[in-house]
Amino acid sequence: MKRIADLLFEARMLKEVPRSGFHFLGTGRESIAEHVYSTTFIAFVMTQLHPDIDARKLMGMCLLHDLPEARTGDLNSVNKAYVRADEPQAVADMVQGLAFGPQIQGLIEEYAAGSSQEAKLARDADQLALILELKDLDDIGYRPPQTWLPPVLGRLRTETGKALAAAIMSTHRDAWWWPAAQARETPT
Repeated sequence: MKRIADLLFEARMLKEVPRSGFHFLGTGRESIAEHVYSTTFIAFVMTQLHPDIDARKLMGMCLLHDLPEARTGDLNSVNKAYVRADEPQAVADMVQGLAFGPQIQGLIEEYAAGSSQEAKLARDADQLALILELKDLDDIGYRPPQTWLPPVLGRLRTETGKALAAAIMSTHRDAWWWPAAQARETPT
């Protein structure tokens, strides 16, 4: 149980690790844990659109895909041009002594390989989480997301990812809220 407690504290650390790309964007902030939640929720939605895929595997990949960053930190695109994180070693060290360590390692490796249908959807869910953040900032008036969105949209590989991105891009960030708010207003 001690090793499991260590893993739980390590995963919790993702609440404290900021996503570093927002520094270059000039606004916004998000922890790795917040990003992982958004990515995993998108994966849950994808499982509803693809009942034929392994939902547990897809959601597990999304939940775990950035777990090594508790050890390596979040390296953005500029950082990655100069610094190489040894994520396989971080994962190996992280799961050492855990009976279910091979399952964690396998899901992270499958996500990184990106070849299974679940991995392709998981990678798109990761990009869609960023697209949501960028679209949110764009909708409230920040201009840099307009430069960032085209390359991020170009990373999508699945038809589902592309369709969800198109819906996100054509929906204002608070469109969901207005019908509910207007329905509750009392006429004077």
